[in-house]
Amino acid sequence: MNLTIEDYGLIGNTRSAALVGRNGSIDWLCLPRFDSGACFAALLGDRTNGRWQIEPAGDVIRVTRKYRGDTLILETTFETAHGCATLIDFMPIPKREDRVDLVRLVRCMSGSITMRTEFILRFGYGREIPWVRRADYGLRAMAGPDAVELRSPIRLLGHNLAHSAEFSLTANQEVSFNLVWYPSHRPTPHGNDANALLSANEKWWSDWSARCKWTGEWRDSVMRSLITLKALSYAPTGGMVAAPTTSLPEALGGVRNWDYRFCWLRDATLTLYALLIAGYTQEARSWREWLVRAVAGHPQEMQIMYGLAGERQLTEREVPWLPGYSNSRPVRIGNAAHEQFQLDVYGEVMDTMHVARKHRVPEQNYAWALEKKLMDYLESAWDQPDEGIWEVRGPRRHFTHSKVMAWVAVDRAVKAVEKFNLNGPVEQWRSLRQLIHDDVCRNGYNATRDAFVQYYGATSLDASVLMMPLVGFLPATDPRVVGTLAAIEKELMVDGFVLRYSGSGNVDGLPSGEGAFLACTYWYADNLAALGRTDQARAIFERLLGISNDLGLLAEEYDPAGRRQLGNFPQAFTHVCLINTAHNLAGRRKPAVERAAE
Repeated sequence: MNLTIEDYGLIGNTRSAALVGRNGSIDWLCLPRFDSGACFAALLGDRTNGRWQIEPAGDVIRVTRKYRGDTLILETTFETAHGCATLIDFMPIPKREDRVDLVRLVRCMSGSITMRTEFILRFGYGREIPWVRRADYGLRAMAGPDAVELRSPIRLLGHNLAHSAEFSLTANQEVSFNLVWYPSHRPTPHGNDANALLSANEKWWSDWSARCKWTGEWRDSVMRSLITLKALSYAPTGGMVAAPTTSLPEALGGVRNWDYRFCWLRDATLTLYALLIAGYTQEARSWREWLVRAVAGHPQEMQIMYGLAGERQLTEREVPWLPGYSNSRPVRIGNAAHEQFQLDVYGEVMDTMHVARKHRVPEQNYAWALEKKLMDYLESAWDQPDEGIWEVRGPRRHFTHSKVMAWVAVDRAVKAVEKFNLNGPVEQWRSLRQLIHDDVCRNGYNATRDAFVQYYGATSLDASVLMMPLVGFLPATDPRVVGTLAAIEKELMVDGFVLRYSGSGNVDGLPSGEGAFLACTYWYADNLAALGRTDQARAIFERLLGISNDLGLLAEEYDPAGRRQLGNFPQAFTHVCLINTAHNLAGRRKPAVERAAE
């Protein structure tokens, strides 16, 4: 039986990440990168698809978990009738690209305890059984390009294509396990002392966290979100994956299962804000530079997402041998949405550049030339239908949010000239900005509904229009925005959480049914704050904090009826929105995103 999504904790090394269940089982790990094939894939299947479990051999009375301070070192404590043991999991920050370590330490804290471990390695997303050999230090496994060593003083015995062992500890005793991945054509790597790796890892994360300049409320939640964002960054390039997982469902048993192990342009501006307001200028610069490199080329060919290093071919395929989380099929690898036309990403790119300039992030020599090329293309493309922010797999439409973000792109180009003295046809852009603004107000607003609607000519609502006041398109106090907020409150809210859009009309070409979208709920709180409804905004924010798991992690969506998280986990965009909304509510004068319009 699957653990719930929130039963997992995250460990990582800014190259890849693993999900560790509260039962001590690592059920998801891709090596050596986030987007590599999984070698533990039980998350989307069962134990035969690969996992590594360490837990007490007898009955467990209680399990508690925490991160060690402001680090990504996960501590899971098991209490039994005879003793208590803590499992310490972490991934050392690698010093070279051809090696990845994952360390597990078991420490008996009191009494005596018998532990057991089961190690089942399956490369290729749970299908490829490796050739395993015994070595004096443990096990050595190989399949094609991948090789793994498991170093431990505990002798594991093989049976039915799995390896297992039991071992007993008394108070203050400990046992270490070190999993090492390396290319199979390279020499066997040397071993490292587990406690030395632990000390180095604790120092690395503690030093990184100490750079945080956040001084507002909710410090622990904001810090945990920042650490999560750092964990989801790909250090060699500066890219940031939307999540470390694929195909965790937006509705249990449904087909809305997508691969999120890529970098979305849509996340760019909000991510930049989250990093900058916390003082992480270098991370913000790396992310901005990744963005410029990724989109370089013909503006007509700009994608909505890229691979970790800017790769463009993200071909989607199904993995039929994995039954999916809670039988949610299909399991998908790759994401066909990379081929979609989404107008809003042009606004995200231009806004990111604007924000970087405001915060004096050092400029790249060719950035403004690239932006002007994007503007040249946008002049002829802004009035075209697209697949929109939600990446619909139905017909293209004139989505209201997409047009608003096209306006953002032009507005930021105008401001680049006005505020930063860059050269460009500013009068032409001013005229275009007004043209798009008038078009949205004329065609995106439905007077009968007293609300901005999902797309031109529609009567249905879409929570993405909550971004209007946050990007400076209209003030939050504009009667049309106030009417839109009231309509969303009436039709898209469930127990204080906001749905993306109505399930009727089949706008996305998929069966209806999904959880509330957490980013939209944060945007709702931002709108309340901008209207001066601060108490309501804070209540919504506190409710969002309350649904995070015991480690402070959040997925993409939430099921209010089932009271459980849904979608890929943990979700970078959700944690970005948490940071920004906390900033908006912590005594600041204006919402963080709205200031981008200045």
